[in-house]
Amino acid sequence: MSGLFEIPSDLQNTYWGLVVLHLRLALVPVAAGLLVALPLAQLCVRLRWLYPPVLWVTTVLYAVPSLAFFVVLIDYTGQSETTVMIPLAVYSLVVFVPALVDGVRSVPQETLDAATAMGLGPVRRYLQVQLPIAAPAIIAGLRVATVSSISLVSVGMLIGNQGGLGNLLNDGMIYHQPRLIWLSVIGTAVLAIAADAALVALRLVLTPWMPRGNRATRPASAEARPEPAAPVLEDAAR
Repeated sequence: MSGLFEIPSDLQNTYWGLVVLHLRLALVPVAAGLLVALPLAQLCVRLRWLYPPVLWVTTVLYAVPSLAFFVVLIDYTGQSETTVMIPLAVYSLVVFVPALVDGVRSVPQETLDAATAMGLGPVRRYLQVQLPIAAPAIIAGLRVATVSSISLVSVGMLIGNQGGLGNLLNDGMIYHQPRLIWLSVIGTAVLAIAADAALVALRLVLTPWMPRGNRATRPASAEARPEPAAPVLEDAAR
């Protein structure tokens, strides 16, 4: 069993070290993309004319092949993790911006009016009311961006072994070892499934008002639960 996870010495890492590297290369860009998308989406909500051009730019950037991104960046950032992370962060914007805009726009106007009447300014209202209510849409976008990023990291193997588990694909072909290829493919798939499951669990924790199963099987008392805005406004008022 120990021989299964033996890694060629040229990778200068263990299998589990490559797993950690893969997660870092995938999740840091997703976090960076979310931080950029939060204020950008709010601008698009407040200035509706800005949303179409922003969406157009993010879509065009997403259409740029990762190899083309690498060619442009490699002169500035070299064969480093940063060269892999920047395109992944840019790609995540095409998922985050629409998810955030649609989620924030779905907040009822009466909820916003109630938050304003409670003395919440625009920033607090956005952070404490709009984002929590839009959490299901945001986490849905986060799931897509995370799984996509985990799969795309492997392309980094083309610029100096910066592809995490994808590095095993290259070595598997060089040394004619199908074992390494399977370790890469299965390991990447397991990481994507595990990350998606963790985000589903996070949604369940953050959105207790969301239905957990079929409405037909829910007890009648469930219909009397308060609207999502109610607990959010109560928390914001504290």
